[in-house]
Amino acid sequence: MKTIIKLFGASFLCIGIAACDVDQTKEGDMPEVDVNASGGALPEYDVDAPSVNVGTENKTVQVPTVDVDAPKDDNRE
Repeated sequence: MKTIIKLFGASFLCIGIAACDVDQTKEGDMPEVDVNASGGALPEYDVDAPSVNVGTENKTVQVPTVDVDAPKDDNRE
C-alpha cells in the first residue's frame, strides 16, 4: 500500500513540474567588485576573572524509608 502511495505522489509531482512554463525574461550578470584589503586585527580584552576552587567531600545523608501498601484487587484474572 505504501508503494502505491509513493508512486501516486511521485506522478503528481512530475505532473506539477511539467505543468509549469518558465521563460527567462532578463539576463543576469555578476556585480563588478574591486577589493583592496589589508590585514585586519582582532580586538584585545583585559579580563580579570575570579578564581574558582572546585573540590569534593564525602557526606552521609539520611534517606527516609517509604512503605507503600497497595490495595488488594480481588477481581484480578
